[in-house]
This record gives sequence, C-alpha cells and structure tokens, in this order.
Amino acid sequence: MSGCSGSAGGGAARRTDRAVQGVLDVRARAVLHHDRGAYIGTVDPDATGYLASQHRVFADLADVPLASWSYRLRSTGAFPLADSAHQVAARVELDYALRGYDSAPVASTEYLTFTERAGRWYVASQTDGDTSGKRSDVQPWDQGPVTVVHGAHSLVLGAGTAASLTASARLADAAVPVVRRQWPGIWADRAIVEVPGSEADMAALLGAPAGTYQGIAAVTTAELRGTGTAPADRVIVNPQAFAELSALGRSVVLTHELTHVATRTATTSRTPTWLSEGFADLVGYSDSGLTPGRVAPELAADVRAGRAPTALPTTADFAPGSAGIAQAYEGAWLACRMIDAQWGHAELVAFYQATGREGVERATRSVLGVSGGQFTDRWKAYVAKELG
Repeated sequence: MSGCSGSAGGGAARRTDRAVQGVLDVRARAVLHHDRGAYIGTVDPDATGYLASQHRVFADLADVPLASWSYRLRSTGAFPLADSAHQVAARVELDYALRGYDSAPVASTEYLTFTERAGRWYVASQTDGDTSGKRSDVQPWDQGPVTVVHGAHSLVLGAGTAASLTASARLADAAVPVVRRQWPGIWADRAIVEVPGSEADMAALLGAPAGTYQGIAAVTTAELRGTGTAPADRVIVNPQAFAELSALGRSVVLTHELTHVATRTATTSRTPTWLSEGFADLVGYSDSGLTPGRVAPELAADVRAGRAPTALPTTADFAPGSAGIAQAYEGAWLACRMIDAQWGHAELVAFYQATGREGVERATRSVLGVSGGQFTDRWKAYVAKELG
C-alpha cells in the first residue's frame, strides 16, 4: 500500500491508511461494475450535501466507456481538521483509462476527507483541500451529465447535445487522415474530444482560472504538458468560441489540435513553440486553399504598415491574452510554410523531430544547413514577400 501517513500514531496511522485504501478500492470496483449501492455506501451518510453530489457524479459516469478505474492513497493527515481523531484528509490519485483510446491510465489528483463512524470509514468531502490552496482535479463527470458519441476515429464526450457532439466527431474523424498524411511519425490515429458546457468549465478542466481561454476555440493537453510520456491526449473545446467559427474554421481548429496529439511524442521542452504551433497550423490549413493574406491578416496589416517582425515569435507571444498572439501564430505558420516550400515536407518533419532531440539551433544546422540567424533572415524575407 502506497499511502504515506503524516499523522502520529505509527501502527494506528497505518491501520487508518489501510482502511482508507479499502474504501477507495470499494469505490473503484463500484464504478467499473456500475454498482450504485456499493459506491454510495462508501459516502458518509451524514454528509448530506456531498452525498447528493456523489449520486449525481455516479449517474453522470454511466455512459463513459471506462477500461480501468483505480485509486491510490498518496498521503493522509496533510491538512488540519476539526476532529482529527475521527477524520483524516487524504491526497488520492485517481487513475482511469477510456476504452479503446487511452494507451495508459490518466492520473488525476483528488483531495478527500474520510470520517470514521462506529469503526467504519467513509468519504465525507472533496473540498477540504481547498483550505490549503490545493484543489481536486476536475473531470467532465464532475461538471454534469456526460453525453458520449463514438466516431470512426474519435470519442467525443461532454455537456452538449448528441447532435452537436456528433458534429464534432465528424470533424475529428475527417481530421485524422489529414494529420496522418502530414505527419509520418507513430501515433494512435484517434482522438478524444471533450466539449464542456461553458468556457468557465473548459478552464476548470484545464486547472486554470475562469477567463484564461477566452476567445481560444480549443486546447490540447499535449500543448500544456510538453512531454511525450503521457497517455492519449484530450482536445478540450471552448464551446462559445468554437461555435463562433465558420465550418472551415472549426475544421482547421480540430485538425490543428489533432496535430498536437500526433506530434506529442516528438515534442519536448527543446521544441520551440513557434515550431509546434506553426506545424499544427500548417497541417490545419493544408486543405483550405487559403492564400497567405487570408491566413495571416494581422501580420499582413503589420507588414503593410511598416511593422514587419524582426524575430521569430517567443513562447510568451503565444500565451492566452498576449498582445500580438494572432501575429505569433501567423508568423509561426509562415516559418513552417517556408521550410515546407524551400526545403520540402520531409525535411520539415525531420527538423521537427530533430529539435525535440537536440534543440532548435543544432537542428537548424544539421537538417536545414543554415545557422539560426540565417534562418531568421530568410523567414523575414519570406514574410515580406508573401504578405507585402
């Protein structure tokens, strides 16, 4: 058992940890076997508000295709409670996988309070961690009923109607072969798309303050994680911003996000943001037929006004709410378009893969045969030519 008690008492603390893990094991089996009685039986009957919420969560999980679901007690006694003799606060890891999509379980952290009554332990709360500034991770079923739609290459789940989620599944299904043509690297050729009920719900799923993703149509967890060690990524859709896009815009966005999923294993902390975002946009716009002026209107306006960029976009330029974020994406797209046009698509893919291994400066020399400064000069000239 992996619990690590922070409370005094030695053997008593270990017995408490074993009892708490036992409650968690019952809950896990209940979720996998759709056993409402067993699941609700683990909840403190006197915690009426939490009990009602757990009835809702269990119902909201009903249609989610789970391949696995387990809890692991990580620590107890981390937070002070009013009645420490009969209550413990616990940090718990929930691991779950969606059937047919997750290559390994997704890890989620929960901060739970357990109460002992007449020698039996129950879950009493999931909010006590808030007093320490640490909050439980949010999953779609924590936000309300989850509708599930199965596409040919996609699994879409969220708060929308079946019709709206089916439309997202069709877009994701159409995007998968586009990404496959552009990215020859190994990936799962499938997508998990989550569509929360609101922009605020999107931010909660991503552990961010409300308003963080205002105006951003979708985000892939691959972008935030920046590592190739995680299981299948989620594309999280901002329902308000996504609905405001044209049909082409929605297609471009989902194709862009699925490109992040496909390239995740080749993306590391060495990969510059302009390359990961520019490549995703290159794939996203690959079937659009749009001219550079249509894809990069903000940067084109800057060029015509004599404000052409002097350096490739930095990571900070892509942060939500940053001034010039549109120009950052447009400049990144043009950088990848230039590599594709002047060196070839195979070299662009090789360059992407090499940057993840050895960094952008070395990859620029080893794959493209130019220095970083020479590449930037060629990009500036290309931007002026395409947008001037």
